[in-house]
Amino acid sequence: MQIPPEVLQRYSEPHRCYHTVRHLRAVLGALTRWCGPTLPPSLLLAALWHDAVYDPKAHDNEEQSAALVFDPRAQQLILATKKHEPLDDGEDMRLLLDADLWILGAPPRTYWCYARLIRQEYCHVPDDAYRAGRAAVLERFLQRPRLYFGTFPEREARARTNLQAERVGLMSEAPIFARHAP
Repeated sequence: MQIPPEVLQRYSEPHRCYHTVRHLRAVLGALTRWCGPTLPPSLLLAALWHDAVYDPKAHDNEEQSAALVFDPRAQQLILATKKHEPLDDGEDMRLLLDADLWILGAPPRTYWCYARLIRQEYCHVPDDAYRAGRAAVLERFLQRPRLYFGTFPEREARARTNLQAERVGLMSEAPIFARHAP
C-alpha cells in the first residue's frame, strides 16, 4: 500500500520513537489482513492520519489529526483512538481500534520494545510521574472487559499478561525496564 509523502513526513518526525512509520505500517497491515487489500476509503484515511499529529506534551493530538482529513467518518474514527473506545457500533471503528492496539498482544519481547519506545517519547516526564501516569493508563485497559473488539482470545490473553507485567514493573523500585520479559 502506498503511503502519501505528507503522511510519511509526519510519521518520520524526529521526536517520535514508537508512533512512527513502522507503527503506521503495522496498523495498515492488520487492517489489510482483516479486510483485504482494498480498505474502505474512510477507514484507510483514518488509519493513515490517526497519529499524524503526535506531540507527547499535548492533549489534543487526535483532534488535531482528525482536523487534517475532510471525511467526517474518518474524523470520527480518528477521534475514537483518543480513549480507544468505540463511538458507535461501526465495524470500521472496531477494526481501527483493534489495529491501533494490536501491539499490546505482541510476544513479550516485542511488547517490551514497544513499552521502551513509549517511555522514550515521554522522556520529558520524570520517572515518578511517568510510573504513576503509565500505570493508570495500563490499569484502565486492564479494567476493561475486553481489550479487542474482534475475537482474538489468544491475543487478548497475551495483551493482559503484557499489561500486567508492565504495571507490576512500574510499581517496583527498580529502574524502569531494568527487569523485563525475555
